[in-house]
Amino acid sequence: MNILIIGAGGREHAIAAALAKNPAVETIYAVPGNGGMAAFCECVPELKATQLEEIREFALAHNVRFAVPAADDPLVAGAVDVLEAAGIACFGPSRAAARIEGSKVFSKNLMKQYHIPTADYAVFHESAAALAYLEEYETYPVVLKADGLALGKGVIIAQNRREAQDAVRLIMEDKKFGASGSQIVIEEFLTGPEVTVLSFCDGETCVPMVASMDHKRARDNDEGLNTGGMGVVAPNPCYTPEIAARCAEEIFAPTLAAMRAEGAPFKGCLYFGLMLTPHGPRVIEYNCRFGDPECQTILPLLESDLLTVMRACREGGLAGLEIRWKAAHACCVVLASGGYPEQYGTGYPICFGDTGEAIVYHAGTKRREDGAVVTAGGRVLNVVALGAGLREAVEAAYRAAGQITFQDAFYRRDIGQRALEALLP
Repeated sequence: MNILIIGAGGREHAIAAALAKNPAVETIYAVPGNGGMAAFCECVPELKATQLEEIREFALAHNVRFAVPAADDPLVAGAVDVLEAAGIACFGPSRAAARIEGSKVFSKNLMKQYHIPTADYAVFHESAAALAYLEEYETYPVVLKADGLALGKGVIIAQNRREAQDAVRLIMEDKKFGASGSQIVIEEFLTGPEVTVLSFCDGETCVPMVASMDHKRARDNDEGLNTGGMGVVAPNPCYTPEIAARCAEEIFAPTLAAMRAEGAPFKGCLYFGLMLTPHGPRVIEYNCRFGDPECQTILPLLESDLLTVMRACREGGLAGLEIRWKAAHACCVVLASGGYPEQYGTGYPICFGDTGEAIVYHAGTKRREDGAVVTAGGRVLNVVALGAGLREAVEAAYRAAGQITFQDAFYRRDIGQRALEALLP
């Protein structure tokens, strides 16, 4: 079976590596792919992930039988609809179902209508109305979100009224995030431990994966700008069996039921970004695909065959499928380019030392004609290690990360510290 993966980051590398374990898989094509995927996939760098018509023609010409549009842009643009219409089976939501990530307004209204716990909010289509609302708003900090996709950066936490008003102007008037800022959500600031729960879904059944803890800020001690994610640990010690049961009843099942009621059953990987507030778990955000770098941390813990699970998501039958996980902990450390998430240089050769048993997923790399791997993005590599305990996994990931060098490289030195503190009696 030939498989197509759409995307270019560490998430796509991790998915490709997991799918390659199935003996029925012959060739994995990656559009556009990266330097690490090129070692075992046929990358197609001349195509962009959003060139859906060209991707469909490529898939048909290369006898692709199964496709995984893994990134948000192609999913929201309707990659699954285009490929399925051509007879190519896909893992992922339809364009209608992908709105759960593609529009913050849609997802917030969905939660309100179907009584799924989330932060209080208001929606605005014009900056004047949003600014007037903030004149009367008294509870700070407050969260402002651009409606559409913004590379994970369309959220601003304002500490006071002036910062909030500046954020409105930045998003809606200056168009910092382009058309994604044509609408804005202003919502209540919640407090508590954050938890990410990725889940396999077939439209009817939701099967949560191992819960994880992300680290969004660029620098140690959660300082610096927000990024797409600088590291992850799993399982998340804050996510107890009692909380998991409550989330399943109050959030997971109701979300799938809501999407069915909206005529857009969700199939694929549904990402629940949760906050465990003093009043119970609340949904902070939905994503319509595997998180990055949560995916790179979770998939090495999966014992079951990923292709079998993905096909069950598309065809139904998740309820009768046993999905097995390793009794282990995982830690992912992201190696980034100096200057990320703002301006940074690329094209620097990467020197890989002895990383032992750690897994190194490529995120922002490319392979030159001479075979050298060079930097090609802000988040360059994801170093993942497993351990019987969390501390063992964290220490192993950092040992391996220290063996890799490239110009201006940096990484956080405190990935997993909050989780380790949570484990203390």
